[in-house]
Amino acid sequence: MDFSISRDKEEALRIKMDSLGIKETDIDEKFIRSSKKGGQKVNKTSARVYLKHLPTGIEVKCQEERSQALNRFLARRILVNKIESLILGKKAEARKEIEKIRRQKRKRSKRAKEKILRYKKIHSEKKNLRKTPVIE
Repeated sequence: MDFSISRDKEEALRIKMDSLGIKETDIDEKFIRSSKKGGQKVNKTSARVYLKHLPTGIEVKCQEERSQALNRFLARRILVNKIESLILGKKAEARKEIEKIRRQKRKRSKRAKEKILRYKKIHSEKKNLRKTPVIE
Protein backbone atom coordinates (compact mmCIF):
# COMPACT_ATOMS: atom_id res chain seq x y z
CA MET A 1 0.00 0.00 0.00
CA ASP A 2 1.45 3.33 -1.03
CA PHE A 3 -0.89 6.25 -0.43
CA SER A 4 1.52 9.21 -0.58
CA ILE A 5 0.97 10.02 3.09
CA SER A 6 3.22 9.81 6.12
CA ARG A 7 4.67 6.39 6.92
CA ASP A 8 3.37 6.63 10.49
CA LYS A 9 -0.26 6.94 9.38
CA GLU A 10 0.16 4.19 6.80
CA GLU A 11 1.76 1.88 9.39
CA ALA A 12 -0.97 2.64 11.94
CA LEU A 13 -3.64 1.70 9.39
CA ARG A 14 -1.81 -1.51 8.50
CA ILE A 15 -1.51 -2.49 12.19
CA LYS A 16 -5.20 -1.80 12.80
CA MET A 17 -6.16 -3.89 9.75
CA ASP A 18 -3.99 -6.77 10.98
CA SER A 19 -5.46 -6.61 14.48
CA LEU A 20 -9.00 -6.84 13.07
CA GLY A 21 -8.03 -9.59 10.63
CA ILE A 22 -8.72 -7.54 7.49
CA LYS A 23 -6.69 -8.67 4.49
CA GLU A 24 -6.10 -6.73 1.29
CA THR A 25 -7.34 -9.74 -0.67
CA ASP A 26 -10.73 -9.45 1.10
CA ILE A 27 -11.20 -5.91 -0.20
CA ASP A 28 -12.68 -5.27 -3.65
CA GLU A 29 -11.46 -1.90 -4.93
CA LYS A 30 -12.86 0.13 -7.85
CA PHE A 31 -12.27 3.64 -9.09
CA ILE A 32 -15.15 5.80 -10.26
CA ARG A 33 -15.27 9.20 -11.89
CA SER A 34 -15.93 12.00 -9.48
CA SER A 35 -19.25 13.79 -9.31
CA LYS A 36 -18.33 17.04 -7.57
CA LYS A 37 -17.44 20.45 -8.94
CA GLY A 38 -14.09 20.67 -10.62
CA GLY A 39 -14.70 20.84 -14.35
CA GLN A 40 -12.41 19.13 -16.83
CA LYS A 41 -9.95 17.78 -14.24
CA VAL A 42 -12.71 15.94 -12.35
CA ASN A 43 -14.34 14.66 -15.54
CA LYS A 44 -11.10 13.09 -16.80
CA THR A 45 -9.79 11.38 -13.65
CA SER A 46 -11.25 8.61 -11.55
CA ALA A 47 -10.57 9.95 -8.08
CA ARG A 48 -13.53 8.44 -6.22
CA VAL A 49 -12.67 5.15 -4.53
CA TYR A 50 -15.19 2.36 -3.91
CA LEU A 51 -14.25 -0.38 -1.45
CA LYS A 52 -16.23 -3.47 -0.53
CA HIS A 53 -15.18 -5.83 2.25
CA LEU A 54 -16.26 -9.19 0.88
CA PRO A 55 -16.66 -11.17 4.17
CA THR A 56 -18.90 -8.56 5.85
CA GLY A 57 -20.41 -6.90 2.76
CA ILE A 58 -19.61 -3.39 4.03
CA GLU A 59 -19.26 -0.83 1.23
CA VAL A 60 -17.47 2.52 1.35
CA LYS A 61 -17.19 5.33 -1.20
CA CYS A 62 -14.71 8.14 -0.66
CA GLN A 63 -14.15 11.33 -2.61
CA GLU A 64 -12.80 13.74 -0.02
CA GLU A 65 -9.73 14.87 -1.97
CA ARG A 66 -8.72 15.29 -5.60
CA SER A 67 -5.91 12.76 -5.17
CA GLN A 68 -6.82 9.15 -5.85
CA ALA A 69 -4.02 7.88 -3.58
CA LEU A 70 -5.25 9.95 -0.65
CA ASN A 71 -8.85 8.86 -1.25
CA ARG A 72 -7.69 5.21 -1.22
CA PHE A 73 -6.16 5.74 2.21
CA LEU A 74 -9.20 7.61 3.56
CA ALA A 75 -11.59 4.97 2.22
CA ARG A 76 -9.60 2.20 3.89
CA ARG A 77 -9.60 4.09 7.16
CA ILE A 78 -13.39 4.54 7.00
CA LEU A 79 -13.84 0.85 6.15
CA VAL A 80 -11.64 -0.25 9.07
CA ASN A 81 -13.58 2.00 11.47
CA LYS A 82 -16.91 0.56 10.28
CA ILE A 83 -15.70 -3.02 10.66
CA GLU A 84 -14.27 -2.23 14.10
CA SER A 85 -17.56 -0.74 15.29
CA LEU A 86 -19.39 -3.81 13.95
CA ILE A 87 -17.07 -6.16 15.86
CA LEU A 88 -17.13 -4.09 19.05
CA GLY A 89 -20.90 -3.81 18.82
CA LYS A 90 -21.24 -7.60 18.78
CA LYS A 91 -18.83 -7.92 21.71
CA ALA A 92 -20.72 -5.27 23.68
CA GLU A 93 -24.01 -7.04 22.96
CA ALA A 94 -22.62 -10.37 24.18
CA ARG A 95 -21.17 -8.72 27.29
CA LYS A 96 -24.55 -7.10 27.99
CA GLU A 97 -26.32 -10.46 27.72
CA ILE A 98 -23.83 -12.13 30.09
CA GLU A 99 -24.27 -9.32 32.61
CA LYS A 100 -28.06 -9.68 32.44
CA ILE A 101 -27.85 -13.42 33.20
CA ARG A 102 -25.43 -12.73 36.04
CA ARG A 103 -27.89 -10.24 37.58
CA GLN A 104 -30.74 -12.73 37.28
CA LYS A 105 -28.78 -15.50 39.03
CA ARG A 106 -27.41 -13.30 41.79
CA LYS A 107 -28.69 -13.98 45.32
CA ARG A 108 -30.79 -11.32 46.91
CA SER A 109 -29.49 -9.44 49.92
CA LYS A 110 -31.04 -9.95 53.35
CA ARG A 111 -32.61 -6.51 53.18
CA ALA A 112 -34.18 -7.20 49.78
CA LYS A 113 -35.63 -10.51 51.04
CA GLU A 114 -37.13 -8.78 54.07
CA LYS A 115 -38.68 -6.10 51.84
CA ILE A 116 -40.26 -8.74 49.57
CA LEU A 117 -41.63 -10.64 52.60
CA ARG A 118 -43.09 -7.41 54.05
CA TYR A 119 -44.82 -6.69 50.73
CA LYS A 120 -46.22 -10.25 50.62
CA LYS A 121 -47.59 -9.93 54.15
CA ILE A 122 -49.29 -6.60 53.38
CA HIS A 123 -50.77 -8.05 50.21
CA SER A 124 -52.14 -11.12 52.02
CA GLU A 125 -53.71 -8.89 54.69
CA LYS A 126 -55.46 -6.86 51.96
CA LYS A 127 -56.83 -10.07 50.45
CA ASN A 128 -58.07 -11.28 53.83
CA LEU A 129 -59.91 -7.99 54.34
CA ARG A 130 -61.70 -8.45 50.99
CA LYS A 131 -63.20 -11.74 52.01
CA THR A 132 -66.87 -11.65 52.86
CA PRO A 133 -67.43 -12.27 56.54
CA VAL A 134 -69.05 -15.55 57.46
CA ILE A 135 -72.31 -14.96 59.36
CA GLU A 136 -73.28 -17.73 61.73
